[in-house]
Amino acid sequence: MPLVLGYLVLAIALIYVCVCATDLYISQKRLDSVADAAALAGADGFRVQIDGEAIRAELDDAEIADQASAVIGIIDDGAELVSASSPDGLSARVTVRASWTPPLLSDFVPTMLTIQSTGTSRTALE
Repeated sequence: MPLVLGYLVLAIALIYVCVCATDLYISQKRLDSVADAAALAGADGFRVQIDGEAIRAELDDAEIADQASAVIGIIDDGAELVSASSPDGLSARVTVRASWTPPLLSDFVPTMLTIQSTGTSRTALE
């Protein structure tokens, strides 16, 4: 009987850790989609530059940040904007972060984690 109870406690702890790991994975994937959506919106805020016969799209860091924060505000998933910039003038890179807490509090998993995600989107004129 004590052996069965020991295995039962071990099985419950293992199931709880698996549930928390799954919840963390789903939260990370949601944050990835928020970062991708914010980067896509940031890449849409380009200005058209005409140099002779060449036409190109140019991104501005402030415009990327405005577009990304607007998308994050609409989604309202608890994510906050960490950075939004254009490393090369053609792509928008947006980093967001959020806090994750386990579904139930326990000694088996940490009580709060900060997860972070970066999304990149490139703009091009053809």
